[in-house]
Amino acid sequence: MDDKMKILFLCTGNSCRSQMAEGWARALRGEVLEAYSAGVETHGLNPTAVAVMAEVGVDISGHRSKHLDSLAAVAFDVVVTVCDNARESCPFFPGAKKNVHVGFPDPPALAREAAARGATEEEQRDCYRQVREQIREFVETLPESLA
Repeated sequence: MDDKMKILFLCTGNSCRSQMAEGWARALRGEVLEAYSAGVETHGLNPTAVAVMAEVGVDISGHRSKHLDSLAAVAFDVVVTVCDNARESCPFFPGAKKNVHVGFPDPPALAREAAARGATEEEQRDCYRQVREQIREFVETLPESLA
C-alpha cells in the first residue's frame, strides 16, 4: 500500500507557481509526497519557470499545464492553492481531506513590473528565482506543516 500523501498544488493557469511547487515536492519530498499540479485554467508551461528550476537541478520541462478537472478521479489528501485567484475560484476541492492556501507572488507579473521600471532581462528572471526559493522553503516543511 502506498502511504505517500497525495498533494495537489493549484494555481490559476498551472504554468508557473504550481509547476514549481510540484517540481520541488517531487525533488525534495518524493519519498513522502505524491505531488500533482493543476490550474483552474490552462495557460501552458512558462518557459522561464522551467529555466529557473533547471538552474537548481529540478527538471520540470516534461510537465504540462493541466486543468483541475483532469485530476477529478484522484483522491487528494491535501489541496494547496498557491495563488489568490485559485483560492477564490476553487475554495473547495471535492474529496480532499484538507484545503490549504499559501499564496506566492506571481513571477510573470513581478517581471512585467520590473521591466516597466527598466529592469534587465536578468533582473526580471530574478523575480522568478525569488518566488522559486519561497516555494522551496514551503515545500521543505511538508508534510509536517500541514498537520
